[in-house]
Amino acid sequence: MNELKISSQKILEELATRFPNKTEFKTAEVKDAAQSLGYSGKDWNPIFNTATKIKRGTYDLSQMIQPVETVVNQPLNNVVAMAPQSVVNSEKHYAKVDPTFVAWGPFADLKKVVQSEMFYPIYISGLSGNGKTFMVEQACAKLGREFIRVQINPETDEDDLIGGFRLVNGETVFSKGPVLKAMENGAILLLDEVDRATNKIMCLQGILEGKPVLVKKTGEVVEPSPGFNIIATANTKGKGSEDGRFTAASIIDEAFLERFTISIDQNYPSQSIEKKIVTKHFEKFGMDLDSDVLEFTDNLINWADIIRKTFFDDGVDEVISTRRLCHIVQTYSIFDDRMKAINLCIARFDDDTKEAFLDLYTKVDSGVQFNDDEDFGPKEFDESD
Repeated sequence: MNELKISSQKILEELATRFPNKTEFKTAEVKDAAQSLGYSGKDWNPIFNTATKIKRGTYDLSQMIQPVETVVNQPLNNVVAMAPQSVVNSEKHYAKVDPTFVAWGPFADLKKVVQSEMFYPIYISGLSGNGKTFMVEQACAKLGREFIRVQINPETDEDDLIGGFRLVNGETVFSKGPVLKAMENGAILLLDEVDRATNKIMCLQGILEGKPVLVKKTGEVVEPSPGFNIIATANTKGKGSEDGRFTAASIIDEAFLERFTISIDQNYPSQSIEKKIVTKHFEKFGMDLDSDVLEFTDNLINWADIIRKTFFDDGVDEVISTRRLCHIVQTYSIFDDRMKAINLCIARFDDDTKEAFLDLYTKVDSGVQFNDDEDFGPKEFDESD
């Protein structure tokens, strides 16, 4: 047992927990236990060897698993006595109502689900910058529901989500993660950018069914409180990104996706809705809605709409998001220059795309001119400015 890697030992512990008193296992059983913990072939392969093989696809793990089983199957009073102290951050998190938010699309349906306090997992997908996360946040804010947001990335694992051992005041304690906190508080748990995850988030399988979770490191069972729900946002539908726009997006396990009750595919808002959003941002940054600002608003909306239609027809590789329009508004409130605001906010695109977008805007807005030789970058500092 000491010769095995820690990950292999964890797999054996999982097998002992799932199958008490069993010592002969099929390959599929071992792999399923390993994958539920986020492990791969390099972790379970050491378990499969000529010494443990009985026949093809079946292994006798009695010499490996008995020491583990002894610990797993101890009398409950001993286990409780051994369990480390669990702690959880007692702070509650509530999103604030944002005056720039405009309700549209699936917001009404999402609000009904949150208001029902029913466990009803939702998967929301759509292109970047169209307000998926903001919509969930504002639904919780308007209903006064506790809202816990977890930003998912390829390194997110069970320790980040469920919790792990931490050193607190010189003592090792089990610190409960955001998932357990949301369960106990009956909060809305937002898994943001869930398609950036790896199979390490398979630890959420049972939780996505609304069931209690056994904290393996302490033996504690955490029950979901009324009102607890999980909402996930993503740029893809969990099948990866074929066009390469979201290179970090992964293919999510089908069993994981199947546990979401409904899926919502969110597009960009209509022109009328987007106009309301943009004007609210002009007000946010202290600008009067005079004729000049309203004209600029209309031009931005039309410009973005043309680019999106061209994008969906495969005419361009980039798109102007609602978030990008709001960034342009903020930049304009600083520099009071339409073309400079647009140029600075689309500078992340390649040169050809940027110049094409700037040129298109001059056709939408006859009051400005685009000079591709103009320098929008930093200039020599003048103390008189």
